[in-house]
Amino acid sequence: MYAKKSLGQHFLRSEKALSQIIDAGDIKADDIVLEIGPGEGVLTERLLALSGKVIAIEKDRELIPKLTERFAEKIKSGKLILLNEDILKFNPTNYSLLTTNSYKLIANIPYYITGAIFEKFLSSQNQPSIMVVLIQKEVAERIVTRNGKQSILSVAVKVYGEPKIVARVPRGAFAPAPTVDSAILSIENISRDFFTSSAVDEVNLDEDQFFSVLKAVFGKKRAQLGRSLGEYLKNKEKALEIIKSVGLDPKIRPEDMELLDWKNITRCIPPHLL
Repeated sequence: MYAKKSLGQHFLRSEKALSQIIDAGDIKADDIVLEIGPGEGVLTERLLALSGKVIAIEKDRELIPKLTERFAEKIKSGKLILLNEDILKFNPTNYSLLTTNSYKLIANIPYYITGAIFEKFLSSQNQPSIMVVLIQKEVAERIVTRNGKQSILSVAVKVYGEPKIVARVPRGAFAPAPTVDSAILSIENISRDFFTSSAVDEVNLDEDQFFSVLKAVFGKKRAQLGRSLGEYLKNKEKALEIIKSVGLDPKIRPEDMELLDWKNITRCIPPHLL
């Protein structure tokens, strides 16, 4: 079976890494699991052995016959739903099992769509309860950073869940081997609690507004907050007033801000300035 570079295919061969992914998913007999890019089906086989149902989304149509043959019995019984689709176009609401029950997303995903997958499923109305994904090691390390420089991706992930690196996976664990090492990243306790008010006199934080501010300010990452927020609001004086009101230094840079800083800044922006 030949891997397609255009689809970012790297087939996992490491039994140790497969076991670590499964352990991190804490799969129960009644769990519904969404797998992205089953490839040769090595992870799929383990997911089927432990879960109640697996929905596997494979974009490469040439892999579908092989997967169909390998898992014919599971497909016939309804335990495996195998779809030849692009995961970025996949709509979970088409499947009642994803809208009426919680599900887990567990996969070895193509590196080049890592950010798009996080955005699609973490911001979805049908969020998974947990994500366990095998991604590029450097990306995983940027996401989980605590004392280091934040990125727009690390902030975006942390507002929805709690990311942690389960294990590092060397490039030799794949065939063909990628040019970089990988890491198993789990995102637990996925929810929208960050956007929900915890005080009687507050309203919920608008999710779209929050990300509009985040993207605009991080778009000028090396710029100081006072300057970038002022440009976004088209009102430098109001930007400085907001920054002062939440106790921040206008000279702080986006990568040095904490989650609560972003929440406070967004809450203080009058609707008419957005």
